[in-house]
Amino acid sequence: MDSIEDDTRQSLLDGAVDSGFARLLQIGYKQELKRDLSVLSNFAFSFSIISILTGLTTTYTTGLTFGGPVTMVYGWLIAGLFTLCVGLSMAEICSAYPTSGGLYYWSAMLSGKEWGPFAAWMTGWFNIVGQWAVTASVDFSLAQLLQVIILLSTGGVNGGGYEASKYVVIGFHGGFLLLHAILNSFPISLLSIFGTFAAAWNIVGVFILMILIPLVAPRRATAEFIFTHFNIENDAGIHSKPYIFVLGLLMSQYTLLGYDASAHMTEETRSADKNGPYGIISAIVVSIIVGWGYILGITFAVTDISTLLSSTNDAGGYAIAEIFYLSFKDRYGNGTGGIICLGVAAVAIFFCGMSSVTSNSRMTYAFSRDGAMPFSEFWHKVNQHEVPLNAVWLSAGISFCMALTSLGSLVAFQAMVSIATIGLYIAYALPILFRITLARKTFVKGPFNLGRFSLFVGWIAVLWVVTITVLFSLPVAYPITKNTLNYTPVAVGGLFVLTFGSWLLNARHWFKGPVSNIEV
Repeated sequence: MDSIEDDTRQSLLDGAVDSGFARLLQIGYKQELKRDLSVLSNFAFSFSIISILTGLTTTYTTGLTFGGPVTMVYGWLIAGLFTLCVGLSMAEICSAYPTSGGLYYWSAMLSGKEWGPFAAWMTGWFNIVGQWAVTASVDFSLAQLLQVIILLSTGGVNGGGYEASKYVVIGFHGGFLLLHAILNSFPISLLSIFGTFAAAWNIVGVFILMILIPLVAPRRATAEFIFTHFNIENDAGIHSKPYIFVLGLLMSQYTLLGYDASAHMTEETRSADKNGPYGIISAIVVSIIVGWGYILGITFAVTDISTLLSSTNDAGGYAIAEIFYLSFKDRYGNGTGGIICLGVAAVAIFFCGMSSVTSNSRMTYAFSRDGAMPFSEFWHKVNQHEVPLNAVWLSAGISFCMALTSLGSLVAFQAMVSIATIGLYIAYALPILFRITLARKTFVKGPFNLGRFSLFVGWIAVLWVVTITVLFSLPVAYPITKNTLNYTPVAVGGLFVLTFGSWLLNARHWFKGPVSNIEV
């Protein structure tokens, strides 16, 4: 650490202090991580975690089932608009407090000395558990897609193709997490190259697939079908159009997630009080635009929804895989081209998982730096390359343990994954709520701010999170049984009980919120 402290002292003497570095000192932390990321690199991490090819490829079946084209085309824009409000409010707070702790630090600062520790505790645990659930979900989705690729490559369901068991799938999942932990052990300067490549792959990959698939498909949907067809046929026993539309929104909202990564990377970003907020906003805006184009392009290749959703098709009911496969098979007599296209999506999902572990580890590092985690002293250590190595491997390990629930029941795993969407959005909303209520008159804005629209946008953001929390807790199938019950309220409620209970019984006696690590 001596070299870091020497650099700090020299920068102060020269008067040439990076604005994000200066702000970090001002809020009570010394520079321990290497500050080497540009605004492009910061954007790349968030954009790679949102990852259009990850979210939309893996949840396209959900959108097609609940509402089809109308839900996907219009639901994406609705979810995108409200998500942008959440992002704008987060960006404003990030500009004032550019630290790796992100959300939980913001909550502590915005809720005052009396409530700060409690607010930080609740926000921090919802944030970190939500992030681990995101990583578990992303890599499990990649394992499932690899299973489908192997299935189609060996003949498909109707050609005697190889269908991997749940144990093989969890093995794939563990292998991917191992690779992601290894990659995240490298210095941030090298990791940022991977992140930038991943962002480019997502953008180029989306444009290739959205043009290529409908171009190759021998039969294409009409514009009228794309913009007006509402699918009410499903095996969930739900026929109310508003209800179906709401359930279909999950595809969009699950995809537009993870942009808090830009906040968690601020201690490694140059001019973080400006570039951190720009990273959050640009990742959301670019994702909305690119994602809508991807939805339109792929859906132009949809002509028979029931066939795509059937478990007896070659992809086993994996809708988007069947679209890619049939487009090439019907045109050229074999589906090899479609399998290669699935590979393009798989690479994007791989990098999404890599960036997710990066974000997880920085949150773990910051949370343990403030003593909030068991064995905090161990988890917040950084190595000679200024990488929080222990936090990296902890994040990968916990994400793997979360996925082990799939061996018992996919219903149990889905309950775990629900924390990724609702739990994480609750963590997003808490500091915004404190900003527009408790800190309404005391909040000191940073270089990026919303001016007079700050409170208005903040209230929209909070109300949207409340709305989706309620909507995504509704039953997703009737009649309700132990296999069809939506366990989201149980999982998120359980997380709340554990977090609040641990505070009440123990943590309130010793956790004091963010603690300065600058020795005076």
